[in-house]
Amino acid sequence: MITDRQRAILEFERTWWTLDDTRERAIRARFQCSVDEYHGELNELLELPGALEHDELLVRRLERQRVIRRRERLGTGTDASGGTSK
Repeated sequence: MITDRQRAILEFERTWWTLDDTRERAIRARFQCSVDEYHGELNELLELPGALEHDELLVRRLERQRVIRRRERLGTGTDASGGTSK
């Protein structure tokens, strides 16, 4: 089971691009924390089985995005031709 705040984070991730404000300002206003703290909470949330039960499609999408960002930071992933790097 996840908390009300965790459910609110998932809802925000599902809809933030529809807001009139920037994502960073919306995070600060809605969750009363820094963007880094928010992302820390989000990353912890993605590891909880309750998050997957609450919204499997969203959580899977966010997990894929996290893996892509991690690969980009580490310089691994796919090359320009679309193949995987060795």
